[in-house]
Amino acid sequence: MIKAIAIGTSHGGIQAIKTIVAALPPDFKIPIFIVLHIGRNSNISFIEILRKLTRLTIKEAEEKEKIEQHTIYFAPPNYHLQVEDNFTLSLSTAGKVNFSRPSIDILFETACWAYGDELLGVLLTGANNDGANGLGCIKFRGGATIVENPKTARAPEMPASAIRLCTPDFILDLNDIGKKIVELSG
Repeated sequence: MIKAIAIGTSHGGIQAIKTIVAALPPDFKIPIFIVLHIGRNSNISFIEILRKLTRLTIKEAEEKEKIEQHTIYFAPPNYHLQVEDNFTLSLSTAGKVNFSRPSIDILFETACWAYGDELLGVLLTGANNDGANGLGCIKFRGGATIVENPKTARAPEMPASAIRLCTPDFILDLNDIGKKIVELSG
């Protein structure tokens, strides 16, 4: 049973996340953590756009925040987002991983240690290999994994890197990922 979802994306990720959020039902309970490579740029205008697509709570994660249902958490600009074993969130300014802060790998790895086989990891479009190792960790711990089809991704490098490193449970076109998330979430 899926109890949390971790999503990572980079180049082309804004449209990808909009597509997925629009596919979620308004009563979707499972918390979602998202790393979107934005560097030092703000998420606020993008979060406002997403709020028009759903009734779910959408916000930037805060230090020591307790994880709540019906909520989508974004890594703040220039902070790694980490999921703690006590199901709170923490933020870090540790060095960049795969040239990125926030790093998808850090989110995926900390979330998989907190949730184990109850985590769904989703890796979307992107122009580097961040997230591939983290997705492998999720798979190793028994969690479910989805990778966007590199053939239809705006930037195929990130999903292709994950496919080379581990065998994801599902390789799907973007328009099918939201439906699969809902299906796997029961």
